[in-house]
Formats: sequence, structure tokens, C-alpha cells
Amino acid sequence: MNTMQELRRRLKAILPSLLGLCMCAYFGYHAIQGDRGIIRLMHLKQELKQAEEAYNAVHAEKTGWDARVAGLKPGSLDPDLIEERARVELGMGKKGERVIFMNGHTENR
Repeated sequence: MNTMQELRRRLKAILPSLLGLCMCAYFGYHAIQGDRGIIRLMHLKQELKQAEEAYNAVHAEKTGWDARVAGLKPGSLDPDLIEERARVELGMGKKGERVIFMNGHTENR
């Protein structure tokens, strides 16, 4: 009976520490692996970086198209853009030039 009392006394002394250790392990695991953990944060940062790169590429392309469209507006017609459109859309060229059709596309040389 004396050993049972000794065991209970030691268990009462160890139980709070053991419970605290289990809680630390539980919350530590979820801080790393959980839905809002460190690993998820790293994945989100990587996705954000990829999205920013895609945005920058699309924005650069849009800026280029905006410049081309601005050159085709009636107030600011650019003769080079008009010539390019006439060559591509109508297959036109200058005297002495040859228009070579390749796979459905026109190429001026």
C-alpha cells in the first residue's frame, strides 16, 4: 500500500509537467503544420511571388499594347504603325518589295 501512495504522489508531481509538455507539443505541431502554420505561410509567400511575376508580365504586355493603340488613334496616327498594319492585314508592300507567304502568314522582305 505504501508503494501505491508513493506512486500517486509522484504522479501528482509529474502530471502538470506532462500535461504542459503535451500542450506544448500539440500547439507546436499546429504552429508548424497547421492551416495557419509556418509551412503554409511559406507556400503562400511562394504563390504570392509567382502571382506578382505573372502580374508584372501581363502589365508590361498591357503597357506595350496601350502604346500601340495610342499610336493608332485619329489624333496621333503613326505612319509606321499604319504601314505595318497595311502590310500584315492587306498583304501590301512598297514597289520593288516581294511579299512571301509562309504557312498562312505574310512576311515582307
